Amino acid sequence: MALDELRDLLDRHARPGQLTAIEDVLISKVDRTGPPVPAMSGAVLAVVAQGAKRIALGDRVYDYGAGQYLVASVDLPITGQFTRASPDRPALGFGLILRPDAIAEVLPHAPAESTGTPSGLVVSDTPPELLDAVVRLLRLIERPRDIPVLAPLIKKEILWRLVTGEQGAAVRQLGLADSSLTHIARAVQWIRDHYAHAFQVDELARLAGMSASAFHRHFQAVTATSPIQFQKLIRLQQARLLLAAGPADITGVSRSVGYDSLSQFSREYRRQFGAPPSQDAARLAADQTAKNSIMSSRVGL
Repeated sequence: MALDELRDLLDRHARPGQLTAIEDVLISKVDRTGPPVPAMSGAVLAVVAQGAKRIALGDRVYDYGAGQYLVASVDLPITGQFTRASPDRPALGFGLILRPDAIAEVLPHAPAESTGTPSGLVVSDTPPELLDAVVRLLRLIERPRDIPVLAPLIKKEILWRLVTGEQGAAVRQLGLADSSLTHIARAVQWIRDHYAHAFQVDELARLAGMSASAFHRHFQAVTATSPIQFQKLIRLQQARLLLAAGPADITGVSRSVGYDSLSQFSREYRRQFGAPPSQDAARLAADQTAKNSIMSSRVGL
């Protein structure tokens, strides 16, 4: 079966850092479960071959396991944890970074786009045609001479299977320059780039080319949060990344991510991560595995 071969290929070629010899192709192998880890999703296709994972986006929770795939069409602040993984049966996943320009190339031949703004995360069962293409792409790792010619063709096939599949609306909108999802992605990127600065929602709405009411509605549909809540999640995740990376200067970190009040920062940090920043920083310093998870986590993998 294709899923059995996918497990074997992923297990054989998994390396630290998840990178492979094929551009934009990632492989994950995790041999234990753990607590939820905050991360930015990136735009990615993730196919699970073994094990299971849970992703939380705002108040939405996505559970997916072997034989299922997840698409993240916008770079979102999420938390993820493996719910099935062990040394004898590690969680194994394939990832493909989604490039809007590559998706745009297949859109002229795709069905007409559905109306509405899709969620930034979607999960479905992996159809046999998509699974077969993923397996053929991974086989190229063992035939490096074929990668420059065949990898782009198989990647294009995978994108075609996505845009014509059950969750095609989310992937199609990623490739459209004037889609509502693309406009929201532009606002999301602005918040990520300027997370430490205050902003007016009306300004973001203008950046997205929408009225304030339409912007709120579409932003909530894609991200499951309000723009202000989204900014707070970005600030807190960045703060935790800084605390994991070096000595814990709590006051300096809080200011660098945009907080004027240390007490407010500590309160919101504890609410988000379950411990005040000083305790969390000490735990991360003592637990190298947890620290590495914070520094390198990817959403679907």
